[in-house]
Amino acid sequence: MTELGDFLQSRRAKLTPEETGLPTFGGRRRVPGLRREELAQLAGVSADYYGRLEQGRLANVSDEVLNAVARALRLDEGERTHLHNLARPPKRPRPAGAVRPGLRWLLANITGSVAYVLGKHMDIVAWNPLAQAMYGVDLAVHDNMARLIFLHESSRTLWTPWEAKANNTVGGLRMQAALHPGDPRLDALVAELSAAPEFRELWAAHEVWTVPHGTMHLTHPVVGPLELAYQALPVPDAPEQTVITYTAEPGSPSEAGMRALAADGVALGAAGVGGGAE
Repeated sequence: MTELGDFLQSRRAKLTPEETGLPTFGGRRRVPGLRREELAQLAGVSADYYGRLEQGRLANVSDEVLNAVARALRLDEGERTHLHNLARPPKRPRPAGAVRPGLRWLLANITGSVAYVLGKHMDIVAWNPLAQAMYGVDLAVHDNMARLIFLHESSRTLWTPWEAKANNTVGGLRMQAALHPGDPRLDALVAELSAAPEFRELWAAHEVWTVPHGTMHLTHPVVGPLELAYQALPVPDAPEQTVITYTAEPGSPSEAGMRALAADGVALGAAGVGGGAE
């Protein structure tokens, strides 16, 4: 089974004929959820054609077919993007991985918010002092967000609840895997993280995550509970890089906590650059 097939099968398993309006004829079903031929019927394609799609044997599947399958499976926006990426991995220029000076200067001048840059494989490739103060580790050493979440004990009390952050992290890593199929570094990272039972369970669920903004809850060991708005901002000239920021509402207790944390962060020095080679 291919990555595409695993994803489609996992989504078929979440739907029943009754939910989709298809007739049922009783008897014991061998698989949970919809059968391949039932999904094909809902998408308006032949069972053979859909079967070849799920097996990864269609090189030039159209947007129309993928969108029809997405509608039949009731995929959300992130899952729909993931389906397109799996079916037709985008051809992108391989970036050098370096963070340009202007972006590092921007991070250094963001003093009231956590700000860092995620690169390929979820490497933390640049950060401001407040990011290092928030995570409480040396980001030049602990330079991968997925490892930080699953393999560093402090993360389990920092994010509230940790399970939500873990799920989002795995979902982001799934999106990376679709963009870079067969990437040896990514495969090695997944194998390493699979030592954690929670990661194995989440990875097998094939969930994806592409929410560019929202609310993050953390409990910092020094300043206590924080409710922060996060933003994920793509870097236009570096498609593998994303600027992540955590910002408190003005006048809120969280803003006071961030000011206190920033005062500690000043002692940690200027914005840094780290992470593995791209």
